[in-house]
Amino acid sequence: MFLKVSSSGGHRYVRLVESFRNEDGQPRQRTLATLGRLDEPGGPLDALLDGLLRAKGRPTAAGGDPQLRFESALALGDVWALDALWHELGFGGLDAIFRRARFTTAVEHAIRVMVFNRLCDPESKLGVLRWLQTVSMPGIHVDKLTHQHLLRSMDALMDHQEAVDDCVAQLLRPLIDEDLSVVFYDLTTIRAEGHSQQDGDVRHFGMSKEGVIARQFMLGVVQTADGMPIFHEVFDGNTTEAPTLEPTLKKVLARYPHIRRLVVVADRGLLSVDNIEALSKLHVVAGAAGDAAGDVTSQRPLEFILAVPGRRYGEFVDLLEPIGALTAQASQEIVCEAKWQGHRLVVAHNPLQAAEQTQDRLKRIEALQQRAEQLAAKLTAQDDGKVSRGRKLSDSGAKARFFHEVSDAHLARIIKVDLKSDLFAYEIDEAALARAQLMDGKLMLVTNVSDMKPAEVVQRYKSLADIERGFRVLKSEIEITPVFHRLPERIKAHASICFMALILYRVMRQRLKLAGSPLSPEAALADLRRIQRHTVSIDNGAPIHGISTVQPRQAETLAALKLQKPTLAAQLPSL
Repeated sequence: MFLKVSSSGGHRYVRLVESFRNEDGQPRQRTLATLGRLDEPGGPLDALLDGLLRAKGRPTAAGGDPQLRFESALALGDVWALDALWHELGFGGLDAIFRRARFTTAVEHAIRVMVFNRLCDPESKLGVLRWLQTVSMPGIHVDKLTHQHLLRSMDALMDHQEAVDDCVAQLLRPLIDEDLSVVFYDLTTIRAEGHSQQDGDVRHFGMSKEGVIARQFMLGVVQTADGMPIFHEVFDGNTTEAPTLEPTLKKVLARYPHIRRLVVVADRGLLSVDNIEALSKLHVVAGAAGDAAGDVTSQRPLEFILAVPGRRYGEFVDLLEPIGALTAQASQEIVCEAKWQGHRLVVAHNPLQAAEQTQDRLKRIEALQQRAEQLAAKLTAQDDGKVSRGRKLSDSGAKARFFHEVSDAHLARIIKVDLKSDLFAYEIDEAALARAQLMDGKLMLVTNVSDMKPAEVVQRYKSLADIERGFRVLKSEIEITPVFHRLPERIKAHASICFMALILYRVMRQRLKLAGSPLSPEAALADLRRIQRHTVSIDNGAPIHGISTVQPRQAETLAALKLQKPTLAAQLPSL
C-alpha cells in the first residue's frame, strides 16, 4: 500500500492505494480509502496525522510550527571538572565516614558543594544555595539542600575531624616523596567579623599581616616542595608564630609516618632559640609504617632550614665582618657559610639588592638631616627675635617631633636624638650605619642539613615563596576571609573546606603546568564554565536535555587536566 495524490475540481486529494495482480497476473491498483483534501487545513487528513503522531508518542502538528520552550541553561563544565577531580583524588571516601556514623542526610554532598563553591564563585552559606540554582552539579539533588543542611554538615565535619583528616592524608600520601620530603611551613592571619564572645573562641585581636590591629585567627599551612598542601591548623588570633612550629611538625610526622626523611623550611618569624632546641630533639622514624625492609626501624633527626629575622641580624655582626670585604667586591650573588651555635649559618649576598637598600637608607638619612636643619634654623631665628608663621617652636618640641620622624623611618639605631639635652641635638652613629650597610642584601639561614650545598640551602628557602602564593589563593580566589562564623568549630570547618579547595586548586595548577597550558586554575574554570547543560521542551512534551558544544579551547583545557569531556549519556543519571 502507498499514498497517492490526485487532483480533481481544483483540489488535491490523498488516497490510500493498494497494488495487486488480477486473475491474468497483470498489475493493477485500487483505492482503499480517500483520506481527505491535502490543501484543507484542519481537515480529516490533519486529524489522521495527529492521531498517528500521538500513537507514536511524538508532538502533534495541530498547532502548526513546533513550539519550543527553553526551560534552563545551567553552567556545567567547571563543576564537572571539579567533580571528576574530587572522585579521582579520593575525596569521595568522605561519604563512607558519614554513612558509618548513620547520618540521614548526604553530608559529603554538602561538603562537596561548599568546596566547589569556594573555587567557582565564593559565597556565604546562603549564597551557596543561590549559586546552586545556576549550575548543574553531577549527582547532587539541589532541592534537598538547605541552609541548615550546610551548617549541620560543617558540624559533622568537625565531629569526625580525625577520620576526615585521616581520609585526606591517605589521598595525599601518594603525592609525598617518602625518601626525602622538603616541606614548608608558614602562618597567615585570617580576618574575622563580629563582636560576640564564645567559649573557646579562636577570634582575638592581633597584628595582621596587613599591619593593622584586627580581630582574627591564625592559619598554619604545611605544603610540599611541589606546592601541595598536606596539613593545616587553626590557632588563636593572638598566637605568636614561633610556638606553633614544634606541635605542628609533630602532627605532620604522626599523620605521614611513611616519610623517611623530613626537611622543614620556615620563615623568619619562626626562628627562636626554643624552636631550634625543640626541632633538634625531633626524629623521623623510618620503617614504623610497614617499611619494606621488615620490622627494623631507624631514627633520623628532623632537619630544618630557618631564616634569621632582621631584628636579630645584630647578633651576627662578628660572623659577618670577616666576609664583609668579600661581599663588598661582589658583582653577582654569592653564598658563604659559617658556624653558629653548632649549626650551619648560610649567608647569601645579593649586591644589587644591597646597593638599593643602602641608597634608600642614605636618602632617608639625608631627608631627615634636612628636616633637622629646618628645625634648627627655626629655633635660631626665634632666638634672634624673628617672627615666623605658625606656633612657636621649643627645643623640647623639636626634639620630640624629630624623634618621632626618625622612629617612623626606622632609623632610631642610626640617628641618635639627644632627648636629655636642654637644646635640640642629634648625631649619626657611624658604627651603627656601617653595621646596617654590612647587613644589606643578605639572607641568613640557620640549618642542620649536612648534605646540601650552601647554594642549594638558599634555593630551598626561596621556594618558600610558593606557600605565600598559596595564602594569596586562599585570600583571593578561594576568599577564605573575612569569616562571619561565630562558633569556633564552624570557623575550623570553614578553614577545612577552604583547605580542601586549595588541594583541588593545586592539583589543577600542577596538571596545567605539566601540560604547558598558559591558563591558571581560575582561568581554566572560567573557560569551562561556558559549557552548559540546556533543557528544552517541544510542544509541551517531556523535557529534552543536552550539553552545549565543547569548543576546541575547552577540549584542550580538559585534556591538560587529564579529564574526559562531559557527555549527555554520563550526565543523564544526575538530572
